[in-house]
Amino acid sequence: MTHSFLVRHNQPPRNASETDGRRQSPTAVLARLSAPGERSRRITHTEQLPGQKEIHADWPEGIRQEVLDAVRATGIERPWAHQADAVDHAVRGTSVVVSTGTASGKSLTYQVPVLNALLDGASAPNRRGATALYLAPTKALAADQWRAIRALAGPLGTAVRPAVYDGDTPREERAWAREHANLLLTNPDMLHTGLLPGHRRWTSFLRALRYVVIDECHVYRGVFGSHVAQVLRRLRRVCALYGAEPVFLLASATTAEPGSSASRLVGVPVTEVTEDSSPRGELVFALWEPPLTESGGEGGAPARRTATAEAAELLADLAGRGVRTVAFVRSRRGAELISLIAQDRLAATDRALAGRVAAYRGGYLPEERRELERALHSGELLGLAATTALELGVDVAGLDAVLLAGYPGTRASLWQQAGRAGRRRQGALAVLIARDDPLDTYLVHHPEALFQRPVESTVLDPGNPYVLAPHLCAAAAEAPLTEADVEGDEAFFDVTAAELLPRLTDRGLLRRRGGGWYWTRRERPADLVDIRGRGGDPVRVVEAETGRLLGTVDAGAAHTAVHEGAVHLHRGQTFVVRELDLADSVAFVEESNPPWSTSAREVAELSVLETDVEVPWGEARLCFGSVEVTQQVVSYLRRRLPTGEVLGETRLDLPPRTLRTRAVWWTMTEDQLTDARVTPAILPGALHAAEHAAIGMLPLFATCDRWDIGGVSIALHPDTLLPTVFVHDGHPGGAGFAERAFHTAARWLTATRDAIAACECHTGCPSCIQSPKCGNGNEPLHKAGAVRLLTELLRGRPRD
Repeated sequence: MTHSFLVRHNQPPRNASETDGRRQSPTAVLARLSAPGERSRRITHTEQLPGQKEIHADWPEGIRQEVLDAVRATGIERPWAHQADAVDHAVRGTSVVVSTGTASGKSLTYQVPVLNALLDGASAPNRRGATALYLAPTKALAADQWRAIRALAGPLGTAVRPAVYDGDTPREERAWAREHANLLLTNPDMLHTGLLPGHRRWTSFLRALRYVVIDECHVYRGVFGSHVAQVLRRLRRVCALYGAEPVFLLASATTAEPGSSASRLVGVPVTEVTEDSSPRGELVFALWEPPLTESGGEGGAPARRTATAEAAELLADLAGRGVRTVAFVRSRRGAELISLIAQDRLAATDRALAGRVAAYRGGYLPEERRELERALHSGELLGLAATTALELGVDVAGLDAVLLAGYPGTRASLWQQAGRAGRRRQGALAVLIARDDPLDTYLVHHPEALFQRPVESTVLDPGNPYVLAPHLCAAAAEAPLTEADVEGDEAFFDVTAAELLPRLTDRGLLRRRGGGWYWTRRERPADLVDIRGRGGDPVRVVEAETGRLLGTVDAGAAHTAVHEGAVHLHRGQTFVVRELDLADSVAFVEESNPPWSTSAREVAELSVLETDVEVPWGEARLCFGSVEVTQQVVSYLRRRLPTGEVLGETRLDLPPRTLRTRAVWWTMTEDQLTDARVTPAILPGALHAAEHAAIGMLPLFATCDRWDIGGVSIALHPDTLLPTVFVHDGHPGGAGFAERAFHTAARWLTATRDAIAACECHTGCPSCIQSPKCGNGNEPLHKAGAVRLLTELLRGRPRD
């Protein structure tokens, strides 16, 4: 994560156990965690990553003495080599991306050139001088950077006037920011809906815009990344109207090919700086597999203890020993659940400690987030169960350990989260706790997939017509589009734009007049673009008895998260959804405390719209193209806490949703099935099992989450007339994940087959072929048939 490189001091220890926790080496902490004999068998691998010494360099020429003095006042005499390199590019006017490890001082690489530019323009007659724009993926990160820049720029006086501009900013503060701020800290949503549509009120700011900082740019992937790419193209276009051509300064977690990814994001060439010269302490990284339980899952399959329960237990143990710990979890509900279980365990021994563990997630009210951030900064909290809202949120210094309740989806996120501990050159402990999931199980038994492979490239597609079309409308509303905007070397938009304009005109969304295209409607097109893929207005979660607003849920997740009967957790309280009103976007809940969790089940049908590419794999065919998927949430499961035992299934009556997207699929012939000994009786189960496992393994090869993708398998598909397995993107127009799967199919499907074959179960379980979101109740599934089917498919793959 990108953070300001400022000297801060730890809070004094609150008790002896905290002092003891800080003195322990990460190896000693891990040994104490796994001291009980049974627990020690849960560790499948331990990797010891050595620390490294720093490499310093001199500041490049062109930095004002006042800025250097302000930096030295924080305790930094000389920059690290990668910091100096990035600052040199920035002051020379070259867009640059810094892609180095967590706590490598990336913030300084943009803070120094930004402060330098603001001081250069301080004497301008328009009282504004040079300006800079900072974009963060979360409000918490923008607020954190505001605090950091104020601390760093304190000696510079009123020459630097930062302001946060987001949905939580009061109206009067927005007016001040518009008139006086020369450093605006905001997010892509606010830039899209607030600043760009009202750019004429921001004329003086945009005319002087020198730098645009994009923090945590690796987050902008898939459809969300494609939307942000279009917002940034619109920003460049509006700046050009006022004669400005800002330089882009990007900060990223370690990713593959960061320069090309950043160039796709912003639409201009970007130089990359990737050699990390910062110091770091030793990191001990353990892979942890929860044990099998006596409780059975679906169909009586063996089930492991949940990663949620395991993480809660470890969080309580670590916090109880004064080891400052964050447990990262994939879902908001999981964060709440881990916090609750850990608090209960701590309360059994020391009630005072129970209050020093909490949850942190998106959906909280602004004042709740600020309270937690303050407690985390001050050291009042010893343990936190957090979603990625914290991974990309506030600067947390002095952590001793990080727990990852399940693989976070990409190696980039894995190292980002693990890097939150040991941020002061001290040793740190990271523990990846495997979920009962094919990918997690594969990783804890194949550590080379984590520790010997590079991180992934960021996948995004700015030319996605489903993304590009509404942004062309928004751009036309900001200023009439011209042919130069969409054609030629200086065009702001992808070549697809020229093809879309006539279609938008035919639909009456744009009107051609003279040499331009104009927006024709009364409403603002920016209000109609859902750049985060929330699926519409957020669904409000309201306590039925009191009318109290508990928070919000993205509309796209409402069918699965707040359906009738769903268990909803909020800050230590448990609620059950009484009614989901989709028309008014509200879910009514009532307080309850059931001893189970809920998970929605979804079914899908798929038709092929167009096949773009078809590659022969012997008699089989591997294809990529456009499809239409009809999805419907049909039921939910109740699972006993904390074992995960299935207690029952309840039917739901929710409307279907239609999605046009991109997919990869493969077909097999009858002769191949005969050679693989896959009979008609087991064929549906073999295809279904292969589909589930392939979906579970894809995040290892594309920067996606298994919830970003879906699949369909059928023994005789009406469009291919052959047995077919589809894996599709879960976003309109596609997100690039299926395309990545098509290009890495040999490695992806080989890993899928190996993961199924290596699982210790006999007939299939959640660790290999069962899916937590299968709408067919994980029936039929045939493990052995899937292995034979994939082996036969891979036999015909093209050889490099």
